[in-house]
Amino acid sequence: MFTPSSSNYHNYLNTLVSESRIIAVSVHYRRPPEHPLPIAYEDSWQALQWVFSHCNGDGQEPWLNEHANFGRVFLSGDSAGANIAHNLAMAAGSVEPELMVDILGVALVHPYFWGSGSIGSEALYPDKKAHVDRLWSFACPSNPDNDDPRINPMLEGAPSLTSLGCRRVLISVAEKDILKDRGWAYYQALGRSGWMGVVEIQETEGVDHVFHLNNLQCQKSKDLIKNLAHFFNRERPHFL
Repeated sequence: MFTPSSSNYHNYLNTLVSESRIIAVSVHYRRPPEHPLPIAYEDSWQALQWVFSHCNGDGQEPWLNEHANFGRVFLSGDSAGANIAHNLAMAAGSVEPELMVDILGVALVHPYFWGSGSIGSEALYPDKKAHVDRLWSFACPSNPDNDDPRINPMLEGAPSLTSLGCRRVLISVAEKDILKDRGWAYYQALGRSGWMGVVEIQETEGVDHVFHLNNLQCQKSKDLIKNLAHFFNRERPHFL
């Protein structure tokens, strides 16, 4: 629904960069309905490859050549962007030959995961559920099943989460978000999978999906951004 130049994302990203003291590359992937999935995944993978092309200091972007620390690369996004970040990390853990650069961590904010059956409190919100039920078929008409592993990575028979190509994961969920229980399910599934990394989850009370984009000045948005900054800058994974 948005692009890197949309004011809510532009302002959020600037705030996150300032707080974290990081370099961020925001991906302008092509979007449905004109460009259905998997194009967004493919565009994002190409963008990741472009970023990694700077690891020897001879890429196209001077900021990345001169200032980026390729020993500390993270993927992050919210909602659909978090879904893309997860799927890129899965691809990064499965590619042959290996990527030029390791991905240290993945931060998923209010991730868009779903499934054909209800879990947790989803059935209590029939209007919200009906809306979310339609999203995947709109974005991916070639495979409209809400149990596609790209949208339901916890599904039995989906590619094993042990392939996740990073060493730490942070999941942020919002109490009033209908996607919240999927975020918790992902946290639990990743922890049980045998993946050799550290996963943690944080829940913000009293707020809904991507609340931070609408009011960066509220304390809960500031806390979310500070938590992300701490995750990006921490030297060692935090064991709960």
